[in-house]
Amino acid sequence: MLKKIKTPFSDLMQIDFPIIAAPMFLVSNTDIVTQASECGGIGTFPALNYRPIEKYAEALKTIKSQTKKPIGVNIIVNKSNTRQDQDLKVALDHGVELFITSLGSPKKVIEEAHKNGAKVLCDVTNLEHALKVQDMGADGVIAVGSGAGGHAGPISPLVLIPWLKTRLQIPIIAAGGIAHGSMISACLALGASGVSIGTRFIASREAQVDQAYKEAILKSTPEDIVMTTRVSGTPAAVINTPYVQEMGTDLPWAMKILKDHKLTKKYMVPLIHLMGMKSLEEAATKPTWKTVWTAGQSVGLVEEILSVKEIYQKLIEEYEESVKQLASLSVE
Repeated sequence: MLKKIKTPFSDLMQIDFPIIAAPMFLVSNTDIVTQASECGGIGTFPALNYRPIEKYAEALKTIKSQTKKPIGVNIIVNKSNTRQDQDLKVALDHGVELFITSLGSPKKVIEEAHKNGAKVLCDVTNLEHALKVQDMGADGVIAVGSGAGGHAGPISPLVLIPWLKTRLQIPIIAAGGIAHGSMISACLALGASGVSIGTRFIASREAQVDQAYKEAILKSTPEDIVMTTRVSGTPAAVINTPYVQEMGTDLPWAMKILKDHKLTKKYMVPLIHLMGMKSLEEAATKPTWKTVWTAGQSVGLVEEILSVKEIYQKLIEEYEESVKQLASLSVE
């Protein structure tokens, strides 16, 4: 098996493989993070997976006692997250090496992280936002394309990565629809410096979600993934369960009007986020007919529950095989 995959991102983070175990709401935990980093990639988790703040600090302490390798924390940087400043401070106090920002302006996170020597990647779905965060000093972007779980972007990775590459000087991490090593080589060929993989790790032994959620990942096809604004007000990819079908994928008209109106927007957006977090929490921890499971289109390539270590080994072996096959197609 390959000892390293060398890219600008793996150099930046001083890791062996530019493969991020993506931060997944209610799924990523101390075991997944530790194992991903120990495998030579980098494990990450959303700060809001641990509440109250004391449990978050405890989780960071546990991870840091189990691995000396870099780890990452995802911070939601919009106004609905009233904990963001505390989350940042606690992570910096524990020596977190990587921050992933989403759903807002990363300016403060970039400034504070850089004082500590930490790096910052920002979720982006288009070139305009990517250029803004590059100007703010971001160390890289996570290009969230169509096919991703959770808050997926609308643009195909086949277009999004080369498009960003035309104007960015910082590393691009591909996210969305990646569950096989050949997809990693494809993303690197398009100009990415690494990949962020989420859905594949839901079907891992370390994921402490309900078994029904893992089974749903194994049984689902790409056609079972739908986009809904009901969870957070922002389009999110979920498995099309009977409850999702009954609930519908659009916000009720009254909520949509209040969300879009300038006077009520600041109250409505946090409320929608809170309601969405509660429904996801219930679905992930106990099976109920009211089931909302986030997942990406790569469910179609997930066929067995493996350990995080086995997933990394498989991805790297598949990547190596894919690169060899491409080399055999060289132009004569």
